[in-house]
Amino acid sequence: MTISNEQVLSALRNVEDPDLKKDLVTLNMIKDLIIEGKKVSFTLELTTPACPLKDMLRNACFNAVRHFVDKEAEIHINITSRVTKPADSTQLNNIKNIILVSSGKGGVGKSTVASNLAISLADDGAKVGLIDADIYGPSVPIMFGLVGAKPSARETEAGKTLILPIEKFGIKLLSLGFFSDPDQPVPWRGPMASNAVKQLFNDTDWGELDYLIVDLPPGTGDIHITITQSFPISGAVIVTTPQQVALADTRKGLAMFKMPSINVPVLGVIENMSYFTPDELPDNKYYIFGKDGGKILAESFGVPFLGEIPIEQHITEAGDNGTPIALNKGSKSSLAFSGIAGRIAQQVAVHNAVSANC
Repeated sequence: MTISNEQVLSALRNVEDPDLKKDLVTLNMIKDLIIEGKKVSFTLELTTPACPLKDMLRNACFNAVRHFVDKEAEIHINITSRVTKPADSTQLNNIKNIILVSSGKGGVGKSTVASNLAISLADDGAKVGLIDADIYGPSVPIMFGLVGAKPSARETEAGKTLILPIEKFGIKLLSLGFFSDPDQPVPWRGPMASNAVKQLFNDTDWGELDYLIVDLPPGTGDIHITITQSFPISGAVIVTTPQQVALADTRKGLAMFKMPSINVPVLGVIENMSYFTPDELPDNKYYIFGKDGGKILAESFGVPFLGEIPIEQHITEAGDNGTPIALNKGSKSSLAFSGIAGRIAQQVAVHNAVSANC
């Protein structure tokens, strides 16, 4: 039996992307189809290298060709990715997606989450940048072992000076903490702070990025309004802890993004410090601060619950040592961050597809 291109493509039309609700051929995700006798090879081009469904989609493609075309076909599937961007926004330079990491209050581990998500996305092969926009309490210099570091700059042909982000662990980093004395307070009024943050976006040579993660200050202040109204935002991620006092403030922070004047897609809720598991009792979970608060919050607003991050001493130690826990591959927390990063990338792809069809 001779296998044709039409047969293979027809078979692959039976494989649907569960998020985008269309088949892979219609989505133009099948590339470079080559057939030699019973050997079938093609590339499956995903919408993000962090796609949590890559293995499922690969297996579905394999089974479709075997079932609908030839059960003896020799199938080779190469997986690549092309990160999408919103169709209804003006791209900032070469940055495809800007993702805000926000919280209603301080102390919930927002900066820890932002740093580890950036590392997890980069580890999956994405081009990632991280802006520490928490002007009054920048944490990135400590978390990446860069206290005292100063970015360099370059002149463009037009005579404009551009900041060059510091690169570490495969991420391009910029923090307001790089431009101030870590032992001195920053007594800036709202307009001064907003202008400083704008420079991190507009006056920086970010190069090509799939995702620019922005660690926002806690609350709902000038910085949030400036960024959401000045730049094309793909979505916001909300970080909370399970206890009621945190959830009350987080509820306000989440609601801010849904205001008509802001109107930023909420990609989902992350619950940090969810539970504690002692090393000697690996199957036990102790919900010290309450249970399912983040999940209930997400359900009440109709947004995805992205996952839980456990309480682990290693997370704090890793951040204090300048080597975020996501670098410790295989650890419980690293796996949690990796899974959540994949779900965030998944939500970005879904929102981008929706904007393209509107």
